Amino acid sequence: MAMFDAIRWTTRGLVTSTCRPTVIGLDNVPKEGPFIVAPNHLSFLDSVIVQALMPRPVAFFAKAEYFTTGGVKGKVMKSFFEAVGSIPVERGEQAASVQALKTLLEILDSGKGVGIYPEGTRSRDGILYRGRTGVGWLALTTGAPVIPVGLIGTEHLQPADSKSVKPQHFTMKVGEPLYFDKTGPDHSLPARRQATDRIMDAIAALSGQERSTSYNQSKTVE
Repeated sequence: MAMFDAIRWTTRGLVTSTCRPTVIGLDNVPKEGPFIVAPNHLSFLDSVIVQALMPRPVAFFAKAEYFTTGGVKGKVMKSFFEAVGSIPVERGEQAASVQALKTLLEILDSGKGVGIYPEGTRSRDGILYRGRTGVGWLALTTGAPVIPVGLIGTEHLQPADSKSVKPQHFTMKVGEPLYFDKTGPDHSLPARRQATDRIMDAIAALSGQERSTSYNQSKTVE
């Protein structure tokens, strides 16, 4: 925890001093107990931003390659993602994805916070795509409150095809918690879809994005 706090505070200081973000609604994050953060997804840096600015730790999925890249850069990346509680997952590997979801359940069972992008991947055109039902499954299975987050302008920090970061202002709006009855894993698909749609409606109200009824089929998964 000491390492996490040190890295989080360092990253928070860097983000706030260089980007001067507008952050609204942090008091909506529960002071104790499990919670699920559900943001829209515009930039590679979104997870870093949420993890740095949230008042409590939030564990997100991260590409397994971030933990296995060689060299000095690889060691720095691994240290950072491990310190902030990121969960390595192999993209496209169903067994690995199932295990990753089990890891999220374990984190929530321990009374901590997790983050999941309902869209599944970055929006490269700024549109808010239809939510995939993993977030609904997680909410109904655990009964943990869902904290919708609207990120505005983070796509300009690092354009999709750029490796360089350009610090500039962005906004993070944290919405009021959404509560769902805890049904355990044995709930209906319509119930899961309904929960997911409710979460996406809350995200849209915060981000102000144009919406699509289709899933995001972007080739690049973050």
